[in-house]
Amino acid sequence: MSEQVSKILNVVYTHNDFYILEKPAGLNFHSEEGPGFVVLAEQQLSQKLYGVHRLDKVTSGLIILARNKASAAAFTVMFTEHAINKFYLAISDAKPKKKQGWIKGDMAKSRRGSFKLLTSTLNPAITRFYSLSYKPGFRGYILKPYSGKTHQLRVALKSVGAAIFGDAMYSGTPSNRTYLHAYALSFLWQGEQIQLTLLPDSGDEYLALIKHQDFQAWQSPWQLDW
Repeated sequence: MSEQVSKILNVVYTHNDFYILEKPAGLNFHSEEGPGFVVLAEQQLSQKLYGVHRLDKVTSGLIILARNKASAAAFTVMFTEHAINKFYLAISDAKPKKKQGWIKGDMAKSRRGSFKLLTSTLNPAITRFYSLSYKPGFRGYILKPYSGKTHQLRVALKSVGAAIFGDAMYSGTPSNRTYLHAYALSFLWQGEQIQLTLLPDSGDEYLALIKHQDFQAWQSPWQLDW
């Protein structure tokens, strides 16, 4: 991870109230062994920043950092009310029990920091997804979470028999990265519609998925029937 940590973080979008940056796969959101994503962003941009949501260490992609306390508070409300639409890309080399639809269920702690999906729905994790076969034995997935549970998408795909490629914690086939990427954001900020996509820049399987002709339907994910 040292090479990714040392490179300048990619600022995808700049607003007076917030930045949207790209988090590399393998970089902690919070500082642990070394400086985390937020600290590195603060150092690069020379200002105090506020995390309003997070991505797992293994996940790459778009993340919002607020530039002041007022916007941080507003984003916190928006995330709580699910007013920010997030879309993710994943890959699996396992055959899923279903190729699209809803995955719903409560989540409970399992072994070694992992989680599992339950059949109960008292406070469920809710995910909807579509998939496409882009080469024999591999499927790409586009997922929209309707809740914000820890490891939600990783557990969701595992629950339908399609553990994410490279996700060792959930028994995914070993790879050089975990194939989960925060691909797109869509939300309304003070009357302005913000819609962004960011293709993953690492992982040979992502490159193969993006080149497939059917991927064109996912280029504006907010236009899909969710």
